[in-house]
Amino acid sequence: MSGSPNSDSITQGVRVQAAARYAASESQPDSGQYLFVYKIRLTNEGTEPVQLRTRHWIILDANNQRQEVRGAGVVGNSPKLAPGESFEYESSCPLRTRWGTMEGSYSFTREDGSKFDVAIARFFLVPSTKQVVVR
Repeated sequence: MSGSPNSDSITQGVRVQAAARYAASESQPDSGQYLFVYKIRLTNEGTEPVQLRTRHWIILDANNQRQEVRGAGVVGNSPKLAPGESFEYESSCPLRTRWGTMEGSYSFTREDGSKFDVAIARFFLVPSTKQVVVR
C-alpha cells in the first residue's frame, strides 16, 4: 500500500490496512455528493490458510447518519490467503457530507471450517488539501 494506511489492525493473524482518498473529480459538493475511494490490503500473518467470506461496513457521515453494508466477499472476490499472502482491492463510498468515517469487519473461515471475525479499524473519509484525481 503506497503511503501510510489510515488504519491498521490485526485480528487472529489477519492484518487489515485501509487508506482513503477524496475523489474530487467525481464529487459534486454543491449538490451534497462527495465520493471517497478506499484501498484495503488484507495480509495473512498467521500460520494457516484463511478465506474471506463476508463483509460488514458501518459508515457514519458528519451528521451522524449511519449506514450499514453487508455482503458476500469483496469486489466480487472471496480471496483465500495462504500464510504470508496479501490481497488488495479498491472500492468507493459516497457521502452526503464533506467527511465521515468507515469501520467494520470481515468474516473469515479456516480450512477446518471454523469461522472468525476480523476487525476493520475506523478510518476517516476527509478531503485533503490537495485534490486527488482517481483513475
